[in-house]
Amino acid sequence: MDEAKIAKTEIEDTYAEAFRSLYAEVLVTAASKYWLDQAIQTATGNASSTIMCDCEAGLDRYIGLPDSNGTDEKTPDGRPGAILQFHVPRFRKDRVEALEKSLLVRISQNILTCPTCACFNVMQDSETYFKMGRKIAFFGEGYQYRAEKFGRKGWVIPILSGEFFIERRIGYQDGLMGGNLWLMGSSPEAALRAAELGVEAAAKIPGVIMPFPGGVAASGSKAGSKYKFSIAGTYLDFCPSLKDKLGDQSRVPDGVVSIQEIILNGKNLETISRATQAAIQAMKDIPGLIKISAGNYGGRLGKSFIYLLPEKNKN
Repeated sequence: MDEAKIAKTEIEDTYAEAFRSLYAEVLVTAASKYWLDQAIQTATGNASSTIMCDCEAGLDRYIGLPDSNGTDEKTPDGRPGAILQFHVPRFRKDRVEALEKSLLVRISQNILTCPTCACFNVMQDSETYFKMGRKIAFFGEGYQYRAEKFGRKGWVIPILSGEFFIERRIGYQDGLMGGNLWLMGSSPEAALRAAELGVEAAAKIPGVIMPFPGGVAASGSKAGSKYKFSIAGTYLDFCPSLKDKLGDQSRVPDGVVSIQEIILNGKNLETISRATQAAIQAMKDIPGLIKISAGNYGGRLGKSFIYLLPEKNKN
C-alpha cells in the first residue's frame, strides 16, 4: 500500500496573512434559482484577484432556498435570493471610487440585464453607503421613479421585460481579504479533492466568499515579476514541476506533486477563521493529502493572522 496515502496529513504551524479591504454586499432576488444563478455568475465574473480584476467578488450565501445552510432568512420580496460580496484592497488610494465603480458596472450590466431580478441593500445600518439606486435609475431615461416596495425605499426602472427595482442605497464597510490555505497532495487528484471538500465546508459559514473559479486557485502567485510589463508571476518556489530545476530554492515538500490553494475573503477575522477551520476539518483525512499550509509575508502585507492550528486563534 502507498504509505503517502495512509500517512496522517500534516497541518503546518503557520498562518494566512489577511489584509484589510473595503467591501459591499448586495442581495439579489429572482423568480427562480435558475435566473438567480445566472445573475450570480455574471455579476461575480472576472473577479478572482485584484492583481488584474477590478475587484474580488463571490457568492456569500443563498437565502430562501433549501440549500441556504439551514438559515431561516427571508428575502424582502419572498423570492429566491443570494448575498454577493465585492472587495477592493484598502491600501488602494482610490478604494472608495474603485468599489463604487465595480458595483455600478456589475449591477447595471449583469443584474439589471438578468430576467426577473431585483437588487437590495444588505448593510442596512452602515453609516457609509453609495447612492447606487439613483445612479442606475438614470437608465430609465426620465421615466424612472422613486417607490417603496417590500418595505424598502428604492427606484423603479422601466425595462423591456417589465420593471426593475433597486434599493436606493448600497452600504459598504471594512472587511478582510487574503485568507488562504495551501493543499499539498501526493497526486493531483488528492490535492483537488481536498480543495473541493474544503470549499464546500467553508461555503457553509455565512460571511465569507471564495472568489477564484470554484473557490480554488490552481496558480498561486507572488508579487512582482522578472518582466517589467507584469505585476505578478507564478510562485516558483512552490511549483512541483520545478523542484529538480530549482534545487535548494524549491520549498515543495518531498512527495508533493500538486498544490491547490483556497482564497477566503470576508466580513471580519473571526468569520474567516471559522471558515478556515471548517475547511481544514473537512479535508484533513483525505488520502494522499500530505500537508496543509498557508501563505504569508511575515506581516508585511496585512496585520490579521488566521492560524491553521485552532488553539492559536484564541491567543
